[in-house]
Amino acid sequence: MQIGRELPQLLKQCLLYKGRKFNFEVNRLRLPNQSEGEWECIRHPGGSLAVPVTSEGKLILVRQYRFAVSSRVLEFPAGTVEANEDPLQTIQREIQEETGYDAQTWQKLGEFFIAPGYSDEIIYAYLARDLQKLDNPPAQEADEDIETVLMTPMELEQAIAQGEQVDSKSICSFMLARPFLEI
Repeated sequence: MQIGRELPQLLKQCLLYKGRKFNFEVNRLRLPNQSEGEWECIRHPGGSLAVPVTSEGKLILVRQYRFAVSSRVLEFPAGTVEANEDPLQTIQREIQEETGYDAQTWQKLGEFFIAPGYSDEIIYAYLARDLQKLDNPPAQEADEDIETVLMTPMELEQAIAQGEQVDSKSICSFMLARPFLEI
């Protein structure tokens, strides 16, 4: 799927902050319907996510501390697409770092915007199969506080239904993967 673009006319760049992982802009724009105003936007290079499935049909998730919500959140392994990196390369690296597993079979599930009201971030979702536990997994980044969690698809559905903290990109990707899972 290719997400189409219909760009607004940039009338004035009001504010630009360049961060480590993403940029923040406030711009005066003319929208395609000719409406004018100032809008804020987080500019993000995109992220890749894997729905890893073991040969026993269990899903591999991570419970990760997220400072923005001051909480541990259940999510599938994911990471930011680096400059000049293909989204598949991103998630192949991230699954090893975050879970200690490697996948031999990859299937693209789709791509979607995560929060189009204020960000252009796209998530590229993949199904990862034929997993192997790595003898020497790569070290996690210093700021990562991650616990690996194995769940059946039904257990994940119950966790979501019971209000456990599960992030939206993981819920969406789980829904894309459901036709390929034995539920």
